[in-house]
Amino acid sequence: MTTRTLPGTDEKRHSKLKYLTVTGLMAAMITIMTAYICHIPTGINGGYIHFGDAVIYLSAALLPTPYALAAAAVGGGLADLLTSPLWAPATVIIKMLVALPFTSRSAKIITARNVAACVIAYFISGLGYFLAEYLLFGTMPALIASMSGSLIQSGGSAVFFIILGTALDRTHAKSRFINAV
Repeated sequence: MTTRTLPGTDEKRHSKLKYLTVTGLMAAMITIMTAYICHIPTGINGGYIHFGDAVIYLSAALLPTPYALAAAAVGGGLADLLTSPLWAPATVIIKMLVALPFTSRSAKIITARNVAACVIAYFISGLGYFLAEYLLFGTMPALIASMSGSLIQSGGSAVFFIILGTALDRTHAKSRFINAV
């Protein structure tokens, strides 16, 4: 007995499998970059500065939105589970929101929209973690600490993302990635 499939069904399934695989790899890189590489603890509430957001930005510039959101949520959430579990629920939501302003629809990684998205990501991250800290600890002065920590983290991640994205754009890595997936 043979099974019939619609034309293009196997190609779609294969493409989804490749996107899921890359999503898993990006989530793993986000976890490692957040939890272990340049992981700098700050404050008394378990927060830390890291440059894992740069990989979230890169994921959002490479992968279609649903996959980028999954990579950001899983990668950020796992990093917090490994280092500061109290923050994991907030991080899952905040990192998904951070990935939203970016686009993967351009042939290049570094576009005007993706550079502007770095600025938007700063505000999402800063306000998101302020709200989380306020809900967890009830401290209003946390806004200054949250925004200053986010400025270092988001700013450093933006610089890292732009440098890495520019290098990848010069090698046409995205077009090769899209054709491979």
